[in-house]
Amino acid sequence: MEPITLEQAIRRIGPADAEARRRAEARQLRLTKPPGSLGRLELVSVQLAGIFGTEKPRIGNRAVIVAAADHGVVAQGVTGYPQAITGQMVQNFLEGGAAVSALSKLLGVRQIIVDAGVAGEIQDHPDLRRLSAGHGTDDITLGPAMSARKAEQCLTAGVNLAVEAAGSGADLIATGDMGIGNTTAASAIAATVTGRSPRETTGRGTGRTPEELEHKVEVVQRALTVNRPIPEDPLDVLAKVGGFEIGVLAGVVLGGSAMRRAVVLDGFISGAAALLAFLLCPATRDYMIASHRSDERGHQAVLAHLGLSPLLDLGMRLGEGSGAVLAMPIIEAASTCLCEMATFSEAGVSVRNPKEAARESRPQ
Repeated sequence: MEPITLEQAIRRIGPADAEARRRAEARQLRLTKPPGSLGRLELVSVQLAGIFGTEKPRIGNRAVIVAAADHGVVAQGVTGYPQAITGQMVQNFLEGGAAVSALSKLLGVRQIIVDAGVAGEIQDHPDLRRLSAGHGTDDITLGPAMSARKAEQCLTAGVNLAVEAAGSGADLIATGDMGIGNTTAASAIAATVTGRSPRETTGRGTGRTPEELEHKVEVVQRALTVNRPIPEDPLDVLAKVGGFEIGVLAGVVLGGSAMRRAVVLDGFISGAAALLAFLLCPATRDYMIASHRSDERGHQAVLAHLGLSPLLDLGMRLGEGSGAVLAMPIIEAASTCLCEMATFSEAGVSVRNPKEAARESRPQ
């Protein structure tokens, strides 16, 4: 498909199909089970009906877009891991050795790996997409992470990655990340957008001690004081305290929504990106599915602000898109139950009472 601009993507995004949702809800009541007995699967299936505009939404291919970038704020000692790991992990993704790679192979999910701005050199690979907005962002405790132009560049790149994935048949598009230091940027974004304090949005990341966590909170607060990001302006927030990969993932949410595909969010970093996409276009909320509840503190603030309830709670906090890929079979199961289960009349099964029978016989 032809590339589209950020503005074009936003203009294409409309609310989910309310009539398709209504028909799916009515079909759920006619299936051979007590109403509500499949719990969250029923709610997910109705959401899918609204996304795809049909009472029988069927899932085809699935993809996970993993965006990687480095962060200048690591100079402030917010992580115990060296920055070189970002590039090394990108190579690991490409060679199939990461958790998200193993899960993607197991579950038949296509990996799309993106160098959004890694500091180190990454070997060429046929499966690597290079955006390279820069060799890592600038230190957000000293000034903006990036220029407004680069922020828009990242968003637009993410939009078109999602458009391409959808054009290649992906009905579920997951967001994944890699970037040493990116929980610090995500904490700053979450604090700005949700109005919560850095203490409420900053967690242990890759394993900070209580003293190190206190330092990390102070670093996030310093970044907000220095940059004063405008909560109502998502481009400003991204440019001042964000990351290249976070911008790409926000664009993926926008692009997936514009193509009327379900966007499966991973954990905290993906959630911070979703906050920015939601600010740019509130209708994107209809297309988001929260895969799991991250063990990162700030993720709770993100989910609450977006009004999303995660499908899984496994204490995960790896990132990479691992939780999102893991949740994809559950999402597909929700679709399958709605589409493939028989209704009471089709199966020749008696309904619960005359009121149910009347509902069953009413034309839809």
